[in-house]
Amino acid sequence: MSRFLQLVLDMFDGAPAAKPLPRPKPRALHGPHQPSEHLGQVLPKAHYAHPRATRRIQLGNTDVAYAFRRAKRRTIGMAVGPDGLEVSAPRWVTVGEVESALREKSDWIARKLVEMQERQQQLGAARIVWADGVVLPYLGDQLQVVLDSSTALKKNSAQFEVAPPPPPDEVSAKDLPPLRHTLRLGLPLNAEPPQIRDAVQAWLMRQAKALFVERLNHFAPQLGVQWQRVSLSSAATRWGSASADGAIRLNWRLVHHKPDVIDYVVAHELSHLRVMDHSPRFWETVQSVMPDYAQRRRILKDEPLPPWS
Repeated sequence: MSRFLQLVLDMFDGAPAAKPLPRPKPRALHGPHQPSEHLGQVLPKAHYAHPRATRRIQLGNTDVAYAFRRAKRRTIGMAVGPDGLEVSAPRWVTVGEVESALREKSDWIARKLVEMQERQQQLGAARIVWADGVVLPYLGDQLQVVLDSSTALKKNSAQFEVAPPPPPDEVSAKDLPPLRHTLRLGLPLNAEPPQIRDAVQAWLMRQAKALFVERLNHFAPQLGVQWQRVSLSSAATRWGSASADGAIRLNWRLVHHKPDVIDYVVAHELSHLRVMDHSPRFWETVQSVMPDYAQRRRILKDEPLPPWS
């Protein structure tokens, strides 16, 4: 049974107990007289609307308002992000052909929309509460923010304290729990949440910039490329970009991830200085310096970060 069909069944768990009915005889879910159903038909009726939606389509029981744009590309592209479904298509492709492609991929779209909705709900539950003692991810470990207005710490300054590593014989290397580092901020205990958030963000952005420069300088010679400048991005759904002139943009929130994942994004963008598309040649370029890039890429996609607000 697929995970998402199980999800549908699980939605009925916890319903009031009813008089038990006679158990029906088991029957095959798939067979000559029992055709399989599409996810769009099995899932309850649902509506998803992208905030910049310009078109709408009914995919089984799922009503989808999606953002549509024409682009210089050779195929129809589909992507499901936090806002919903985005579709791009070449100028010569008709709307009918686009809708036919969407219906063909209706199972994938329905599944991804459910996945994204679940992820957003998880993120909402993990929303950062900006106060003394708040903990957030930092380079795969944990970072606890401590407000300290003592005379030992300059006002509005930040001091990073590395957590001591656990004893080497306590646990095996692969089972090491995340370390909890400390970031002391020169702020009073009654500081407002936005003030705490901005101070933490400013510190994280400085760390991100320094780390990105170091990793760019590490991978550029291996790829035989030269980057010209790096800037920080705050994009909601994009981790980085590269321009033919050697300009690199990297999302500062990558510092929440483990160094291995950050290295993947750095190597990915530097590889674009050799191949500007995502052709097989591009992925071969990434693989030349990072054989396990697919695993790191999967972690980047599967491990959501807490909302920053």
